[in-house]
Amino acid sequence: MFLYLPGTPLYHRMVTLMACAFGMIACYTLGLMSHFFPVAMTPVLAAIALLVMMVCRYYGMGPPGGLFFIMAASIGAYSPVELLQLPLQVGLIAMGSVLACAIGFFYSVYILRRHAPKPVAPLPQPTFDFVVFDSVVIGAFVGISLAAAQLLQLQKAYWVPVSCLAVIQGASLRAVWTRQLHRVIGTSVGLLLSWGLLLIPLDKWSISLTMMALTFVIESIVVRHYALAAAFITPLTILLAEAATLGHGSPYALVEARFFDTVLGCFVGLIGGICLHSPRFRDTAGRWVRRLIPARLLP
Repeated sequence: MFLYLPGTPLYHRMVTLMACAFGMIACYTLGLMSHFFPVAMTPVLAAIALLVMMVCRYYGMGPPGGLFFIMAASIGAYSPVELLQLPLQVGLIAMGSVLACAIGFFYSVYILRRHAPKPVAPLPQPTFDFVVFDSVVIGAFVGISLAAAQLLQLQKAYWVPVSCLAVIQGASLRAVWTRQLHRVIGTSVGLLLSWGLLLIPLDKWSISLTMMALTFVIESIVVRHYALAAAFITPLTILLAEAATLGHGSPYALVEARFFDTVLGCFVGLIGGICLHSPRFRDTAGRWVRRLIPARLLP
């Protein structure tokens, strides 16, 4: 959530952070609920990706955009919990979100006394292609990536839709291709780091300290080089999603599974990016999408 904290005045910072907190809780809850209805998992994740991207584009949210909302939903969808544990899991996410808002508030009060805030940028013009059509295509390919993972019977494939979204969000086809290479290379290095960490007997305190260190490194370098940051994002995500089951399986099997998840997600994301930046595809598919939307809702 802290990645979404803007450099604007305090009122705008807190509204943005609290809106992101609500979105994070909602995405995780919907993903967690889909875990109990496997047949609905793919359409639910696709719908979440569509709505999240639409909101992010309408309000002009910059990177990382909808990435971590989809990550929360994907981890929830593959969390091994029982039905009676659902309120507890959602409550824990809500507690973390409230804590993030509180820390964000005190940090903002401190930093705004040292630096003048940036002005609130006006909302971008909400065009049909940018807000609606792109979001529909992105949501569809996120759903396709998850459906492909299920057809291939990949276990706990939460990393597939995340990798797909990370690649397809590129601003141009060249950016999509570059992001794919960075994602694969960075994740490969990160999986080697994860393997080394998983070979160490970790308890709740060492996991927490390791996650703190990884977060610090990611925040320091993600604005400089995405591939290098991905090398540390990968072990952080694995610890987030697998902390409850660490030590119950082979580290090699876990690392191998996440590598195939990344390759599959990036491949589907690359295809989606090619479609998204193809004028012929946009013209043909755009007409179909417009026919599905009532005329009074179109600009």
